[in-house]
Amino acid sequence: MSNYTQSTNFATKDALTSGDPLKIVKGTEINTEFVNISVAIATKADLASPTFTGTPSLPTGTTAVTQTAGNSSTLLSTTAFVQAALATLHPVGSIYINATNSTNPGTLLGFGTWTAFGAGRVMVGFNASNALFDTAEETGGSADSTLPSHTHTGTTDSGGAHNHTAGGNAAIAHFGTGTSATHRGVADFSNTSGIADLDAVAAHVHTITTASAGTSGTNANYQPYITVYMWKRTA
Repeated sequence: MSNYTQSTNFATKDALTSGDPLKIVKGTEINTEFVNISVAIATKADLASPTFTGTPSLPTGTTAVTQTAGNSSTLLSTTAFVQAALATLHPVGSIYINATNSTNPGTLLGFGTWTAFGAGRVMVGFNASNALFDTAEETGGSADSTLPSHTHTGTTDSGGAHNHTAGGNAAIAHFGTGTSATHRGVADFSNTSGIADLDAVAAHVHTITTASAGTSGTNANYQPYITVYMWKRTA
């Protein structure tokens, strides 16, 4: 881009005396000025929708100053302004997530120091009223749950000493004597009234044990998830 530079000072010719050959305006002088003007015009940008080449620069003054983030005026934006605006949107501590690109955001965005974040973990919102979630970057939970093998044992209450009687004409087996809990299995037909007495049995308990339940080991305990790349800005 060049500016027009005048080659002939036509005003000085007016001061010359009549008859001075230099007072005459020559065609070559006019042609030179025409060429100079043409070159200058051809290398200037149009006012409407110009197409710039090379490395154009913003003019000096307030137009070229890097504006503050959030400026919504019609002033031109420098690359520094755009970069500062992006950095404002991603302050230190921000989390960057990308579903398919594993490139460090410092390379993608052009600013900041970023480290891989939350490998194998999902995020949960801060909750001051829950001790599990009341500290930033607090971790917990387990990918596997353990179910150990175990048994259940139960004991019935003592029944105390007691008798059993049965009626009818059928022969009734007589079980033991006194407080013995031994069952002797002898038939007793001496009770002519048709009522058989089963002698009192000593106080006793019954213990019941179920079979072993469960198997020791780990079991998958994952909520529905989707894998992404996560990064945290540290500086």
